[in-house]
Amino acid sequence: MRTANLFVDAVAPLEGERFETLLTHKNLVIERIVSSSAITPTEYVQTQDEWVAMLQGEATLEVAGEAIELRSGDYLFLPAGTPHTVRRVSEGALWLAVHLR
Repeated sequence: MRTANLFVDAVAPLEGERFETLLTHKNLVIERIVSSSAITPTEYVQTQDEWVAMLQGEATLEVAGEAIELRSGDYLFLPAGTPHTVRRVSEGALWLAVHLR
């Protein structure tokens, strides 16, 4: 077994987001996402359920046409097929995403 730390090497990219797979096991995928404030809003409609937590920073998402504000400590469940877009995010925002396939 190896240990790691979610906050190590969490420098934001110059633009966009960096997705890093931390664990893949059976029907579960856990990712760390590090965001730059320089993003291009992109709509996602995923085939799997996703639970996302904002570990550090804040963001505004549009989920199925509704604006959702996330701050450090907030989390959200996105059922498969739910359209969602990150509209605004703070520099260096750190997310944890759990995908259930």
